[in-house]
Amino acid sequence: MEKYDVIVIGSGAGFNVAYDAVNEGLNVALLEHGPLGGTCLNTGCIPSKTLIYPADVIRILQDAKSVGVEGNISRVDFDFIMKRMRGIVEKERRSMEEGIRSADNLTWYRKTSEFISDHTLKCGDETVNAPKIVIASGSREGIPPIEGLKETGYIDHVSLLKLDKLPGSLIIIGGGYIGCEYGHFFSALGSDVTLIGRSATLMDDEEPEVSNTVTRVLSRDFKVHTNHEAQKVEAEKDKKVVHAKNRNDDKMYRFEAEEILVATGRRSNSDILKPERTGVETDKKGWIKVNKYLETNKPGIYALGDATGKNMYRHTANYEAEVVSANMLRGERMENDQHAIPHAVFTHPQIGGVGMKESEAAEAGYNILVGKAVYMDAAKGYAMAEQDGFVKLIVEKDTRKILGCSIIGPEAPVMIQQVVYLMNTDSQDLTPLMRAQIIHPTLSEVITKAVGNLEEPESYHEKLRLEERGREARA
Repeated sequence: MEKYDVIVIGSGAGFNVAYDAVNEGLNVALLEHGPLGGTCLNTGCIPSKTLIYPADVIRILQDAKSVGVEGNISRVDFDFIMKRMRGIVEKERRSMEEGIRSADNLTWYRKTSEFISDHTLKCGDETVNAPKIVIASGSREGIPPIEGLKETGYIDHVSLLKLDKLPGSLIIIGGGYIGCEYGHFFSALGSDVTLIGRSATLMDDEEPEVSNTVTRVLSRDFKVHTNHEAQKVEAEKDKKVVHAKNRNDDKMYRFEAEEILVATGRRSNSDILKPERTGVETDKKGWIKVNKYLETNKPGIYALGDATGKNMYRHTANYEAEVVSANMLRGERMENDQHAIPHAVFTHPQIGGVGMKESEAAEAGYNILVGKAVYMDAAKGYAMAEQDGFVKLIVEKDTRKILGCSIIGPEAPVMIQQVVYLMNTDSQDLTPLMRAQIIHPTLSEVITKAVGNLEEPESYHEKLRLEERGREARA
């Protein structure tokens, strides 16, 4: 048995803790059976956004017709796009590998690992032990038990990165962020895309107004069937067929395409790691339970990132790695602050969000005000002819403390960061925004206009109902 000061399981954000531990002069084992860099580098953020940017360029050109500019896409080089993505990933991975090889007191175990006893893991034919362990084992794609799916064949967000040919047609099962982002990608590049989602709207974990808008707008670019649940998959000649039940009329509908992309969420890796053998508690889905210091119930063992099943974003995992390093390596008592966790979805339109949704703030007992402003309320939005984008802001009525914000439209992930900064000030209120000069004309003005429109929830929702009736009348 090899004994270490620290064992880190997973080389995504876990690598940050391993690096900190080495810098503290500790002897560290890094357990990673897959490619270095975790999900973000290899199969998530980096490759997906590298692919999606060309799709953004295509949609921007297509949308330019609304401001008097018309152009044609003469060629989409799918092979180049895929090779460029792989080259970026491989370059970053090689850099990490070189860093590990040059590091003192850091040993990389490249076999699949599992706990076998107290603070002890087996890595292939080797056994390692340490008093301090970090579980940053991530998650993996969750594949639903749909009849015939495995036999017929499918791709997921990992295997699609190996495609060498653009599918002529594609069925996407799943209406979450992965399905929506790749629906945007494949449809923009020319695939005939059909997305099947079991919920009433796409992205149903966003604010209802955001979910409704993204469902409506994405439906312009590809076929969207919400309230449909895939029941059976089969092959017919050169096509793959999905039979899905409409949850409204309880009837079965048939969809066919060259390929199927399954994008139905993530699952825990604890069935591989077996943390229960060292006394670590998990919930019923296998996610690692932690307290506000990211400690598990087992002394000396911490968990972060996707392994906990919450807020599965690389930026959040990086922050949690800081919390673990502070508490485990330096003996601090740093809490995992979750009040202003931002996220973004790179569909077309883009989405950015931070903090609570309106329903969550109300359920938590806050007395709130709600403010909304559409992009067309600002000169820049008007100049862009941006008809769908808006900002929704949630604040505490008495203190003007910002509780949450959602943005949908161009540059939403960039714009939401301004609110993230405000939510991390000492007071977390609107004061800096109200004092600041806002460059005119910019989209940032939409946020300040949302502040100016703050009102009681009842009034807000009455206006929302009127907007919806107007939209239905125009349709």
